Amino acid sequence: MSTQSLGSNPTAQPSKELETFDNPNTKKDFHIHMQIPEFTCLCPKTGQPDFATLYLDYIPDERCVELKSLKLYIWSFRNEGCFHEAITNQILNDLVKATEPRFMRLTAKFFVRGGIFTNVTVEHIKKGWKADSYIDINRFPTETSYRD
Repeated sequence: MSTQSLGSNPTAQPSKELETFDNPNTKKDFHIHMQIPEFTCLCPKTGQPDFATLYLDYIPDERCVELKSLKLYIWSFRNEGCFHEAITNQILNDLVKATEPRFMRLTAKFFVRGGIFTNVTVEHIKKGWKADSYIDINRFPTETSYRD
């Protein structure tokens, strides 16, 4: 295979559409954890790029988010000017609208800008849902850039 053909005709494009699939086990609470280390957007004041790692934790109800659509959705913010607080809330709201989870938490850890690190955490809890006692939402480490 020639390296000249790699990436010569990319077909993926950023998209605001989040696709879902049926939860394979709706009778059980299970925790889905995602680490998304390549989030980028633009500072709405300066136009400079902002970089963040997103941590998504959720307990699905009827639907789960499909990963490729999530990747394309995250990519769609690359050229948009966004305040950290606003974009974190928007992403959570869009994910909740698409999946209607029992529980969802999104933490955005933005890289340093002007000597300040910004972390934003937003949550959604479905009305009437109570976590089973064995669920430990904080059991996944959030400071690693690799998987064991």
